[in-house]
Amino acid sequence: MKNIKQTSALLAEVEGLVQGHRDGHGFVIRDDGDADIYLPPNEMRAVLHKDRVKVRVVRSDRKGRPEGRVVEIIERSSQIIIGRLLLESGIWIVAPEDKRYGQDVMIPKAATGAARPGQVVVVELTEPPALFGQPVGRIKEVLGEIDDPGMEIEIAVRKYSVPHEFSENCMKQARALPDSVRGTDKLQRIDLTDVPLVTIDGEDARDFDDAVYCEPVKIGKGRAAESGWRLLVAIADVSHYVENGSAIDIDAYERATSVYFPRRVIPMLPEKLSNGLCSLNPDVERLCMVCDMLVSQDGEVTAYQFFPAVMFSHARFTYTEVAAILANTRGPEAIKRKERVTDLLNLHDVYQALLKSRERRGAVDFETVETQIVCDEAGHIEKIVPRTRNDAHKLIEEAMLAANVCSADFIAQSKHAGLYRVHEGPTPEKKEVLRNYLKVTGVGQTISDDPSPGEFQAIAKATKDRPDAAQIHAMLLRSMQQAIYTPINSGHFGLAFEAYTHFTSPIRRYPDLLVHRVIKAILAKTKYALPTLPTPGEAHAKLSKRLEKTLASKVTQPGQKPRKPSAEMQAWQAAGLHCSANERRADEASRDVEAWLKCKYMREHLGEEFSGVVSSVTSFGLFVTLDAMYVEGLIHITELGGEYYRFDEARQELRGERTGIRYALGTRVRVQVSRVDLDGRRIDFRLIQEGEFNLPTLPRDKEFTPDGASPSRRGRKPSEPSPRSTRAKSAAAKTGRPTVAKPKSPKSRRRS
Repeated sequence: MKNIKQTSALLAEVEGLVQGHRDGHGFVIRDDGDADIYLPPNEMRAVLHKDRVKVRVVRSDRKGRPEGRVVEIIERSSQIIIGRLLLESGIWIVAPEDKRYGQDVMIPKAATGAARPGQVVVVELTEPPALFGQPVGRIKEVLGEIDDPGMEIEIAVRKYSVPHEFSENCMKQARALPDSVRGTDKLQRIDLTDVPLVTIDGEDARDFDDAVYCEPVKIGKGRAAESGWRLLVAIADVSHYVENGSAIDIDAYERATSVYFPRRVIPMLPEKLSNGLCSLNPDVERLCMVCDMLVSQDGEVTAYQFFPAVMFSHARFTYTEVAAILANTRGPEAIKRKERVTDLLNLHDVYQALLKSRERRGAVDFETVETQIVCDEAGHIEKIVPRTRNDAHKLIEEAMLAANVCSADFIAQSKHAGLYRVHEGPTPEKKEVLRNYLKVTGVGQTISDDPSPGEFQAIAKATKDRPDAAQIHAMLLRSMQQAIYTPINSGHFGLAFEAYTHFTSPIRRYPDLLVHRVIKAILAKTKYALPTLPTPGEAHAKLSKRLEKTLASKVTQPGQKPRKPSAEMQAWQAAGLHCSANERRADEASRDVEAWLKCKYMREHLGEEFSGVVSSVTSFGLFVTLDAMYVEGLIHITELGGEYYRFDEARQELRGERTGIRYALGTRVRVQVSRVDLDGRRIDFRLIQEGEFNLPTLPRDKEFTPDGASPSRRGRKPSEPSPRSTRAKSAAAKTGRPTVAKPKSPKSRRRS
């Protein structure tokens, strides 16, 4: 019977999306959400990255992973391909910039247009690949030379299909908007122009969507009254100008979020709105939605209300300026802003109270390092510096969190459909990995079967003084899931909130705009209906599986089937899936550009030596983050000497079977920059010597929604040697890499 079931599974045909790999093989990301199916290089000849196919599982490798054969190409991807035009032996080809497209595209001479060899071009396929023929295309657009300023952004927006041009209807509608707040706009709004609301943002901020004000008050009546604060969070009222289903609304939904690159932003809304009418600029009237809260001494929001208002920003502060004033109320910064010093001190006081509430909830709070890329006028990196996060940043974050929680509670209490920001706890697999890691590293605490955020925070606190604290915190962070937008409220695990949503950034996030519309509908005692919007993108199918599993988890009776959501709920689910997918798209595009810039930066340092720490350990090598530059590169396992290395997943280390040499998270090393692959966004290091044990640098994510920092399982073919015991061979013999000045071998290596 078992053999019959296995044979049936092998003969099964499934549909999914092809995901190519730079090494020539690929995977089918199944629509049903089950394990990806490996496609060997010969199966990738007739398909391309992002094609939709039907495959038959024909065998399993020794670890039980499925391998497939393409039986039908259901749909060819309409995705354009970006690459460099080359003339080789009289034949014009385009080498794709995205190496997941494993084949060059042939271009007939008549289809090259005005493009010159070496230029970056956009290609539209005219003939798909075949088993014995390359794909053929025509040049649709010439982007320019590879070293042109901003080329990395031009490539990224097309590579990830980021909408970067507004439609004509959208721009026409934006041009028709007024330049300032009109008298008719103020009707049925609370006048807060005399309240000294201020904005606090970064030095380089161009749009200001939130303003704050705080004053001490008495909460309660008579002798029972206690001291507390009234905290006002005013958010730009984008929904007043962006009408439901309008041309601007359709473009905003398609983008779903603003995309931030070094030196450039692709906004969700036209500039007239994002930097004009909806930006809470100082000394002008602006429309806003206000969350008015009473906060007790212990940081609990005892009451709140929402209302539309008109405001007047009394000052535009920067984080640096506010931090300086809070540190010295008699300093030059405070003297310059003496009218607002008391208000800032009140904001700091309510922030301290909100911190008490965060601690009681057990919200996860890791202090991590965020970096900032400083570019010159040509767009090249001058330096990479750590971005300091002071009390001013935290003050604004806590105020925004409070307003977001109130908006989620308001929607939940009204029983109106809406989008929540949901962050679920770790999966069973991730819990097991984390438990094993905590055990082998000697941490005296672990997590339960149904862990709370407080358990994670307790482990972080208990280990904060250990020399390996950073790597422990990294593993805690990696065990968590990504946050998504969904109408099904499951709470926010990392922040330890029962209900949470996004209300505070409608200029740059579409879910916030939807939340504003829902709140307005509740206040007006009506019901908000989503407009008819374009269908979600390719990530919809995979993300929808997660929602289906969430619904299935609500089933409590044996044999009970998950209740099918109503048409309204399905529409909200689609909107949430779309916004979640495009949030990921924006993150990927931003990381791609940063990786490009870092590679160009490190090309100038080929052959130079740097100290760093091991920030990630994989079966194929060590990722090292340089101390001075905050750049990460790979020491391939072939660079670790003539030794068999066993990857210990529980300990997150590579251990030499013969010598016992260990390389773990946090191990200090000295490396040489040996190779930079700009197209592959990859920096390779060569090990010079192993140093003393120290702490790795972690990525900052204030919402604690890790993007799966651990390496992808798709990085290795089933036919390759097992990562548990990999033979390290000569780099020159195996990879044929260009070499630089050969480093001396270390005289001795110590265990970390």
